[in-house]
Amino acid sequence: MFKHKFLNIISIIVLLTLFGFTGCEKHQIKHHIITGANQTGLYASLLSSKNVAVVANQTSLVNQTHLVDTLLRLHIAVKKIFCPEHGFRGTGDAGEKIQNSTDTKTGLPIISLHGKNKKPLPSDLEGLDYVIFDIQDVGVRFYTYIATLQYVMEACAENNVELLVLDRPNPNGFYIDGPVLDTANRSFLGLNPVPLVYAMTIGEMAQMINGESWLTNGIKCRLHVIPCKNYNHDSLYILPVKPSPNLQTMAAIYLYPSLGLFEGTVISCGRGTTHPFEIYGHPKLKNTSYSYTPVSIPGASKYPKFKNQKCYGYFPGNKAAINIVEKKQINLQWLITAYKNLHEQGIAFFTPYFTHHAGTKLLQKQIEQNLSEKEIRKSWQKDIEKFKIIRKKYLLYPDFE
Repeated sequence: MFKHKFLNIISIIVLLTLFGFTGCEKHQIKHHIITGANQTGLYASLLSSKNVAVVANQTSLVNQTHLVDTLLRLHIAVKKIFCPEHGFRGTGDAGEKIQNSTDTKTGLPIISLHGKNKKPLPSDLEGLDYVIFDIQDVGVRFYTYIATLQYVMEACAENNVELLVLDRPNPNGFYIDGPVLDTANRSFLGLNPVPLVYAMTIGEMAQMINGESWLTNGIKCRLHVIPCKNYNHDSLYILPVKPSPNLQTMAAIYLYPSLGLFEGTVISCGRGTTHPFEIYGHPKLKNTSYSYTPVSIPGASKYPKFKNQKCYGYFPGNKAAINIVEKKQINLQWLITAYKNLHEQGIAFFTPYFTHHAGTKLLQKQIEQNLSEKEIRKSWQKDIEKFKIIRKKYLLYPDFE
């Protein structure tokens, strides 16, 4: 159903080559990590004679075969498919409403969890024994797959359906950084008090959601996690399939926590180009040496910011991505500098969506008050330390140092 493709192999080779010369000895680039989905012997027997649904997209692979096809070959009674943002095949724009449909290969109904209903309805779960969740996350709070996970958990708990999570490594799972979400600002871009980068896998996050009673009224989901093998939080995991249309390279995935904050501003993050989340700019950004022109790209960015307008900006690239891996922290200076550049020209910088991306109103205030990156970062530390204590209770894998 889906072909197994490497993400921008030239970019990956550059990254891996540079890692060898930049002092990243603490990180292990592991090629023998076995995902939960690939361990069919651990879950096939659980699903025998059961009616199941699958929450899946293009990343839901068992080796090079899609999970749905694998389950059907194992004679598991798959009754329906639920799909997250970007759809079952991962071709929808960010935020685009995905409609219910039918899978052309299997004839199974596909129910969208990124449209009118972000949470499965009781009728959707009727007659099911298990829901299987198998989606590749990237470990950033405003990436919506963990919100989908929580809504699925809640629906399963309310309807007495067991949830089976097939775990996958977190490519940003080697550090924790960024402001912790203020629950007054809950949205689909962040539901719980976790940092912007939280260093947990989907399976670990599911255990935390249950354990911290974050489901409505403190209900508990009947949860079973199939962990990865040979993974730890110091691993550098190279994704075999792009997790969404605009995260096309490993550099973009490492830069995403930093550049993704621009989504709540007037700055373009490179949607509508061949380098989304590797570049940023604006038609009136001054004193830059790089430029690009966003265009409509169906299946990735139909309506990018500044469509067909020349933007001036920056291309942080592989070196900046490696710097983030080495320092284990997001880059706030890009945001601060861009704000000052446009603010001095009288251009309003922040949009109402910035608070949803940041998870707090404080970050915008701090930037507007000209606080330094060091001062802003210091203000996160108490909340991050509290989070780390809670996080330890739910880890399935050895932690980073």
